[in-house]
Amino acid sequence: MKILIVEDDFASRKFMMDYMSKYGECDGTVDGKEAVEAFMMAMDDEEPYDLICLDVMMPEMDGYQVLKAIREIEKEEGILAKEQVKIIMMTALSEEKNVKKAFEMGCSVYCNKPVDTNRLEDAMKKLKLL
Repeated sequence: MKILIVEDDFASRKFMMDYMSKYGECDGTVDGKEAVEAFMMAMDDEEPYDLICLDVMMPEMDGYQVLKAIREIEKEEGILAKEQVKIIMMTALSEEKNVKKAFEMGCSVYCNKPVDTNRLEDAMKKLKLL
């Protein structure tokens, strides 16, 4: 599995990369702009990501803007919904309006911080990544 960790906080990014590395090859980016660039590079190399763990609150582009950009790129490329990259939104913003917005924009799973690794693993199983 190829995984992209999008997290501006160094400690959180390191934790996620260390944890997720047991499931596959991990790349990390520090902001939304880098995330979209990494996503496009992987597509161009014909080695797309299977999973993106996406922080919501970041500089440059927030997680919602990244989610929107990725789904638009996939649409332009003719990628069917069932073949789209799985995106787990990760945030401390647990208000219903934020969760609803993320799902309306096409996220696969919404995960609260601090990250519960058991729930994260369950989410990956539900997404048929494990």
